[in-house]
Amino acid sequence: MKPLNNLGAPGPLDIWRAWLEVGHLAVESHMVVSMRVLGLMGLWPVSNGENQRMVGEKLRAMAEVFEASQRSIWRGDRPDEMATAALRPIRRRTYVNSRRLTRRSAKTASPTG
Repeated sequence: MKPLNNLGAPGPLDIWRAWLEVGHLAVESHMVVSMRVLGLMGLWPVSNGENQRMVGEKLRAMAEVFEASQRSIWRGDRPDEMATAALRPIRRRTYVNSRRLTRRSAKTASPTG
């Protein structure tokens, strides 16, 4: 990410972008957790392997976060770039999970009324 100012320091919009990533992560992860809990209760359609996926993806995601953050540090990135690099692997998974779980519900939903 290039700084929006010429000083090499993060500008207000660079920091705003990093916080926007945090906001997206918060909303998407809340959606995923809610849909998975509803799935555990039998109120939301989930695949048979969803529980194993829920547990198994955590270790892989944390390894990717560690790797991405280390690369960012080694490159000498700014703090906002380091935060964004560390969030990117988790954000990618929450985005994919939220889309998959909502699409699964849309496919199995029956019209009412």
